[in-house]
Amino acid sequence: MPKVGMQPVRRQQLIDATIESVAELGLRATTINSISKKAGLSSGIISHYFGGKQGLIEATVRYLLSNLKQVLLGGLKADTTPEQRLMLIVEANFSRLQQQSNATKTWLSFWAQSMHDIELHRLQNVNSKRLSSNLACSYKQLMNIEDARNAAQLSAAMIDGLWLRAVLSKSDEDEFEHCEQLAKGYVRSLIKQYGS
Repeated sequence: MPKVGMQPVRRQQLIDATIESVAELGLRATTINSISKKAGLSSGIISHYFGGKQGLIEATVRYLLSNLKQVLLGGLKADTTPEQRLMLIVEANFSRLQQQSNATKTWLSFWAQSMHDIELHRLQNVNSKRLSSNLACSYKQLMNIEDARNAAQLSAAMIDGLWLRAVLSKSDEDEFEHCEQLAKGYVRSLIKQYGS
């Protein structure tokens, strides 16, 4: 009989093991056995908690998305200005969590697989729309609605592109910081260009 309160602990162990396995082996080569071995748990527990590998992969993506959201929310205050909020969005996307090797490799694997997997594609769309929506919400306070939507799309593309470039070039912390500053500079230029 399982110990009371162990479910959240076991679920997190399996999510952490999934991130490790995907980072080491890639999404395709990651198996229930590779995950359970890294977690030090029986393979049957994956089916028990997640219904199988696919459910665990989806839970892992949701976990990474949730962490990204928490970093942003952690920086917001009641008196945060729209421009400060835009800078916090950029910072969240370049946070230390987003720079960690296992996390970056896992994000890249998920993005690539989302082109072939309906549920992962849905989660990628949620992530993309959330970023654009968060950006647009702040931009709308600084410019008209149409310009705010355009600025949000441009900023989201710049953030994703700079992050991807930093990851693929195996950049160090200084390069991630440089990319973050470039993204912030781009956001400021859009505010200057479109702002009222």
